[in-house]
Amino acid sequence: MGKPIDIAIVVIYLVAMLAFGFWGKTRTKDSADFLVAGRRLGPTLYTGTMAAVVLGGASTVGGVGLGYKWGISGMWLVVAIAVGLLALSLFFAGPIQRLRVYTVAQMLSLRYGVDATSASGVVMAAYTLMLSVTSTIAYATVFNVLFGTGRTASVIIGGAVVMLYSAIGGMWSITLTDMVQFILKTIGVFFLLLPFTWHRAGGLDGIRERAGDAFFSFTNIGTETIITFFVVYSFGMLIGQDIWQRVFTARSPQVAKWGGTAAALYCVLYGIAGALIGMAASTFLPDVEAKDDVYAQIAEAILPVGISGLVLAAAVAAMMSTASGALIATATVARTDVRPLLLRLIGRKAETEENPEVDVHSDRRYVAVLGVVVIIIAALLNDVVGALTIAYDILVGGLLVPILGGFLWKRATGGGALVAMGVGTVVTLGTMAIVGDVLANEPIYYGLVASLIAYVVVSLMTTRTPAPVLQIWDDRLAGRNTASAVDDVPTATS
Repeated sequence: MGKPIDIAIVVIYLVAMLAFGFWGKTRTKDSADFLVAGRRLGPTLYTGTMAAVVLGGASTVGGVGLGYKWGISGMWLVVAIAVGLLALSLFFAGPIQRLRVYTVAQMLSLRYGVDATSASGVVMAAYTLMLSVTSTIAYATVFNVLFGTGRTASVIIGGAVVMLYSAIGGMWSITLTDMVQFILKTIGVFFLLLPFTWHRAGGLDGIRERAGDAFFSFTNIGTETIITFFVVYSFGMLIGQDIWQRVFTARSPQVAKWGGTAAALYCVLYGIAGALIGMAASTFLPDVEAKDDVYAQIAEAILPVGISGLVLAAAVAAMMSTASGALIATATVARTDVRPLLLRLIGRKAETEENPEVDVHSDRRYVAVLGVVVIIIAALLNDVVGALTIAYDILVGGLLVPILGGFLWKRATGGGALVAMGVGTVVTLGTMAIVGDVLANEPIYYGLVASLIAYVVVSLMTTRTPAPVLQIWDDRLAGRNTASAVDDVPTATS
């Protein structure tokens, strides 16, 4: 069990998250407020929350662990995330923000005019749900050590806090809590962990003497691994619902572009700092078996009481920001895309609710119910890395080409998009089965190539997208005809 002062700091942090949830509720009047913070975030809030949602447990605890094992080359996972966010912000955030939609599936329906593209919501929901589960398991391990509670109790404590503040105030609550989490992560990593570990290791000379020159090689982790990081994580940043939903919160395309660029540059520095912390820790914590335990062991071994509590709170903040962002993304996709699709499959039409209060109550129910689902799955599973990898590979292998192709290639058709989704998904899963390893690099490469070939061939063989559909798409991209928000999205909400 952790030290009383450290426990008190983390408890205060959890209570503050709930308080911010109620504060966010006061700003939530309708679904636009609940799902995308009313599309009103300025540069400061947007930059902080975007950095918070992309820098989760894998970037914080995992990044330090990679630095511990591989040295400076452990930074590449977080740098790959940063590069994806930079590309999204510079080239796609403005157009995405002008589309005035809520989900990736709505974008696909708007671009291609094909109702079945809403099936992509099923893949997206699976991805965001598993992302939230993974983060929940990650911060539950910290609670287990800190509070001395069992694993299931730790999952319930953390999961309940995230579910409550997300359900109470929606994206406004998540935005406010993310800003606190962003500040905590910045203090914990840059101003506490980095200087303390660097000093303990004896600076650059001490690290070089004890760790060896290999730890200063940028390719020590392996060139193939670095390439895979960029293929999976950089491309994943371009198309994930949890990331797009943050883009939708910007009050203008300029905020989305430059706020996201600033967040990406911050991520690069964060990745380098994490690798340096891990490198330094390897010189005085030589026998840590599980590299993800390095972060917590540093806090325990060298930090004074109180400061270690802030550092542990920073780790929890990193994980909770990802968990809450993924949770509201799952709820948005479930309500906007998956539910109408399921109703159509059984021959029913989804009713449209005009009352903003009813909409918000419905949004809250989705977040609450899915939050409980996340808690249950997280309590039942010990390791979801394989499951998350499958979801991530399907996301990129099945959806990357149709999504980016919709922005880049006018000749692309709905038929090409549908076939590309199916072929990319099947080839990715099939290659996993043949290779026998869900963590292998080949599935994502084969899936992407197959998806691209299918997309081009079928698009060229099928009738062009109808002119009225493309006209609506072009109007949205140009910032015209946005007053009705998503009313003229062809089929995603019908």
